[in-house]
Amino acid sequence: MLRCDALIVGGGPAGSTCARVLTRAGWDVLVLDRARFPRDKVCAGWVTPGVFRLLELDPEEYRATGLTMQTITGFRTSLMGDRPVDTRYARPISYAIRRCEFDDFLLRRSDARVLAGTPLTSLERRGEVWVANGDITTRVVIGAGGHFCPVARQLAIVGRGFTPPQAGRKGPPDVREVRPVVAKEAEFPLEPGGSDVLGELPELFFCRDLEGYGWCVRKGDFLNIGLGRRDHGDLNPHIDDFMRFLEARGLARRASRVRWHGHAYLASGTGPRPLVDEGVLVAGDAAGLAYPESGEGIKPAVESGRLAADTLVAAGGRVDREALLPYAAELGRRHPAARGAPPPIARVIKALGRRLLRSPAFTRHVLIDRWFLRESS
Repeated sequence: MLRCDALIVGGGPAGSTCARVLTRAGWDVLVLDRARFPRDKVCAGWVTPGVFRLLELDPEEYRATGLTMQTITGFRTSLMGDRPVDTRYARPISYAIRRCEFDDFLLRRSDARVLAGTPLTSLERRGEVWVANGDITTRVVIGAGGHFCPVARQLAIVGRGFTPPQAGRKGPPDVREVRPVVAKEAEFPLEPGGSDVLGELPELFFCRDLEGYGWCVRKGDFLNIGLGRRDHGDLNPHIDDFMRFLEARGLARRASRVRWHGHAYLASGTGPRPLVDEGVLVAGDAAGLAYPESGEGIKPAVESGRLAADTLVAAGGRVDREALLPYAAELGRRHPAARGAPPPIARVIKALGRRLLRSPAFTRHVLIDRWFLRESS
């Protein structure tokens, strides 16, 4: 029987950040993940200086490891097919990393015990402890396993134990009602002359219906391309059009020959998802915290992982629901639920948006500074 003070399900940025804070506070932490690290994690992967501050990590310390780290000093944006707008800064505003490297680095840096290649198959409440997979006991479980995290998907029935849903089955009602953003992306080594994208200037292409956007991010000798949408229709025709667009513009000359990966995530405010219960919290994508304007999830994941750990340490050993509610309250303050605009107003916003995307001032001060870099947060 394995015993630990805290079991973290998921070793991504939320889980590893939570693990590091808890281990530094003297907790015995076990991280459980179905993948083996380094894992194949495809992500646009630009990380703002604010993320490094939350991680208490100097960007140059990460660069010194020899891992991929591309300094970003601007963005090139456009309505797909229109003339682009270049927004440049006199300082680094972000860094492009490869998630397969970044996540592995953060997990090793946490100094927690890691049980990799091991999915969560069962979780049962026995008195004041949780028993996971029949042989792991802990007083508190942190669900940090992404959008499909079994802890988050079953939080509605916490206290009665659960068996994670089988492939093809949907979660409980509170999860089924939430409609995620869907995306496809690919990351691959660049051949000579394979892309005209500049490393310091990632390119963003907004769909003409403003229901999503595509991206092209160079990371040294690698290129990441992708497209995400929130209209929940068939994504494949949009991907086909996007591939042809990238190849015709010389931005990704082999876009139609790469392996695409699909994923989904919940944007903050898209629907209800419980955050705490007796001896359990959820963080990161499992809590549905991605920024609604950009879809970026790394900073909210790191932020929520730190907050979960800080809440547990501040509770002085208590893990009851009342002791964990400050975590939910603070996340609610930082990520207020978005209110959808009525259809007529939404149509006006879209019409204005098409014009505003051609404005250098709007692009810099609203689109990039406020929505993508979140400089005010």
